[in-house]
Amino acid sequence: MNRSRSSCARFFVLIVIGLAILAVGLVFNVISAIPTKAENLFGPATSRLSTSQHYLLSYKLVNSQDLLLTPVDPTGAEVPFTITPDEPINSILLRLQSHGLIPDSEAARNYLVYTGLDTRIQTGEFTLSPAAAPIEVITALLDTTPGDATLVILPGWRLEEIAESLPTTGLEISAQEFIQAANGRGYHFSFIGEVPTGAKLEGFFPPGSYQLERGLSAEQVISYLLDQFDQLLPNEIEEGIQQQGLTVYQAVVLASIIEREAVLEEEMPIIASVFYNRLAIGMKLETDPTVQYALGYNTSQATWWTNPLSYTDLTFDGPHNTYLYNGLPPTPIANPSLTALQAVAYPAQTPYYYFRAACDGSGRHQFSQSFEEHLGNACQ
Repeated sequence: MNRSRSSCARFFVLIVIGLAILAVGLVFNVISAIPTKAENLFGPATSRLSTSQHYLLSYKLVNSQDLLLTPVDPTGAEVPFTITPDEPINSILLRLQSHGLIPDSEAARNYLVYTGLDTRIQTGEFTLSPAAAPIEVITALLDTTPGDATLVILPGWRLEEIAESLPTTGLEISAQEFIQAANGRGYHFSFIGEVPTGAKLEGFFPPGSYQLERGLSAEQVISYLLDQFDQLLPNEIEEGIQQQGLTVYQAVVLASIIEREAVLEEEMPIIASVFYNRLAIGMKLETDPTVQYALGYNTSQATWWTNPLSYTDLTFDGPHNTYLYNGLPPTPIANPSLTALQAVAYPAQTPYYYFRAACDGSGRHQFSQSFEEHLGNACQ
């Protein structure tokens, strides 16, 4: 009897020890993941931090990410802001909070110390906006004159074209780092949840010219561009997208095709109507840019957009090839402009199912309702 009780007691102790080891392991894994998550959100920490400071600040930043990444007032107007010589950082941050430019001065202080930017606040006159993310408000106060970088994204560029332009921007990140960061999911935006597993964040980098700090990490650049997209869509466009029966992600997919097809912006709503008409009857989209995207880089032409396409190209078997597969391709094929997104939200109402480039070199298209009429529009 005593032996039986002793064995049960030992077995119970072993179970308790095992559970304790498992719990410690789980806690360790959670704690170890915090710096990585913080780096994905805010970039790498400064090397000046001790290990304990790194973990503590990473934990604080992850838990206050809304206070740093979400604008105080998305519709707020710009306001003047002055920093006098020798004003303490805490005083500056408290005034930013009192002006409604950032929601929490302590979170802002943690971000500055974490990144090592706390010594780079400059004096002077600034114009700041509560519609910007708090970390953008903070970095606007930095002495970035010697480190300014200009990133230009052209309408219809694919991710790789943005990456290839980086050496001319002044940013201190490589093309590979940028593409790798664009494969991540650690970004705090609702539309990220619609991106298929394993897909890049293609389509969410709005065309435009951006003044950025030279020392930003790839993740910070990506986060900045995603924030620009998040601010790009007014409510009426999102409502228009919903009325078309599409999600935001599907709208970006379709807008990216329209961006690559259209030469003239005024034709975008008509081109959108053609694609909607085809989708409504289960007809393939059969659009060349999706094939070009599927083919990838053309070494002989030194371009990502093979032109002209051959018949063999049209048979290339890839999920983006809309000559082979019905419906929208699985991901966007480029980064569309706001005009293309507006065309998706509010397409023209037409009977057209076909279009082809006009023969006069104007960039315009000829639209037709029947395939016979479409054939008749061919250049002689």
